[in-house]
Amino acid sequence: MSGIDGVCAFDHTHRPHRASQPRWQAIKSLCAQHGQVQLDHFHLLCRLGCGDFGKVFLCKINNSLRPHPNWYYAMKIVDRDSLTLKNKLKRVHMEKQVLSMLDHPFLPTLYANFDAYQYSCLVMDYCPGGDLFTLQQHQPDLHFSISTARFFAAEVLVALEYLHMMGIVYRDLKPENVLIQEDGHIMLSDFDLSLHLEVHPKLLKRGPEYEVVNKRMKKPILCCRNSYEDVKRGKKNAATADGIVLLPAAEGEQGVDIVEISAEPINGRSYSFVGTHEYLAPEVILGLGHGSAVDWWAFGVFLYELLFGFTPFKDTGSDKTLNNIIKQSLTFPRRTNSRDRKNSKEIAKAQDLIRKLLVKNPKKRMGYNMGSCEIKKHDFFDGVNWALIRSVKPPFIPTTRTLHEKQTSFSMPKLGVKDKITIHGTHQVDFF
Repeated sequence: MSGIDGVCAFDHTHRPHRASQPRWQAIKSLCAQHGQVQLDHFHLLCRLGCGDFGKVFLCKINNSLRPHPNWYYAMKIVDRDSLTLKNKLKRVHMEKQVLSMLDHPFLPTLYANFDAYQYSCLVMDYCPGGDLFTLQQHQPDLHFSISTARFFAAEVLVALEYLHMMGIVYRDLKPENVLIQEDGHIMLSDFDLSLHLEVHPKLLKRGPEYEVVNKRMKKPILCCRNSYEDVKRGKKNAATADGIVLLPAAEGEQGVDIVEISAEPINGRSYSFVGTHEYLAPEVILGLGHGSAVDWWAFGVFLYELLFGFTPFKDTGSDKTLNNIIKQSLTFPRRTNSRDRKNSKEIAKAQDLIRKLLVKNPKKRMGYNMGSCEIKKHDFFDGVNWALIRSVKPPFIPTTRTLHEKQTSFSMPKLGVKDKITIHGTHQVDFF
C-alpha cells in the first residue's frame, strides 16, 4: 500500500459556483501537472485551529513545483489511527461525504482530499475573518445588534436550508462553526457530526393552474411566499398525484404562478448523542430519536446567543445544562442600552421567533414540517431579500492583517510514519 495517496476533487465533482475561481484553477493545474494532489505539494504555514478529532492549518501550493499565485487554503489533517482507537473513524468518512456533495456560497468547497500515511487531509476554503464566536467577544456587551444578528442568522438559515434539501442534518450549529469569509459573508464548517438521510421535496404551488408546475415555472423561488400562512388559516388546498400541494392564489397574485419547494429530511431517525451540550435538542438528550428538527432547535439557541451573548439553558455543569434543556422554561434577559430601547419591537420579534424554535416537542417546533419556508416568513426576517442575500453588504468585513500576511518563512514538514508533524518557522506546532 502506498504511503501517500491523493485525489483532486476537481476531477470528479462539478461545482458551478466555484469552478471559475482562481483557487479551483490552481488545484486543477496541479492535478494536470502531477496527476494527483499530495501533502508535499503544499506549504503548511501555521495552525488555524483544532477540533475534537483534527487540526486545521493555513497552507498554500508549493511554488517550487510550478509558479502559482499565493492562493491560500485551509487544510484539515486528521490522524486516522487515533480515531480508530476511539471508534470515531466514521466521522472522517461522513465529513468527506458531506463536503463532496456541497456546492453553495455559504458552505465550504472541498478542493482536494488525500491520505498521507496515517493522516487524512482535506483541502478547503480559508476564511480570514475567523469565527463568529470570536467576533462576538469583541462586541459591546458581548452580543450583536439586532440588525447584525439578523444578517448572520439569515445567512445561516439559507445554508441550513440547502443542507436539508441535500438530506443533510448538520447537528453542530454554534458560533464557533460559523466562519467569516474574506467578503464578510458566512461559511459553515465542521461536518463530522452530520447525518445523511433521505429527503423527499414537497413542491408547493400558488396560482390558478397547477399544470404550470409540471411544464414550466414562471417564478421559481425557494420558500419565500405565504403558503404556510394560508394553510394555517384554513384555506382550501389539494394535493396532486405528483405530491404537488395546490394553494389558492394570494390576493393580488391572480394569474401569477409561484412555486415553492420545501425539503426536510424527516424520513429517518438517529439515536446518537452528538453535539455541543448547550445546543442539544431535548429529543437528543432523552434518546427519543431525532431528525432535522434538531437543527431548528439549534438555530433558536444560536439566535439567542447572538442577541444576548450566552445560551438560554447554560448552567454550572453539563448535567445541569442538559437538565435545564429538558425541564426549564425559556426566559429572556433585558437588553438595557439606549440602542436596544429604540429597537424594542425588533427584539420582541426575535424573541417570538426564538420561542417558536425552542419548543421542546419537535413535532410542534417551527420548521418541523415546512423547514426554512416557515422560518423565513417570520416577522423577524421582514425586509430580507432572500434572492439577493449575497448582494447585501455584510456588517463586518475582515480588514486587519490576516495570519498569512503576518508570517515570514516556513518550510514544509517532512512527513513519515511517526506520531507528530512539526511545522518549522517563527514557532513550532506539534500536530499530535
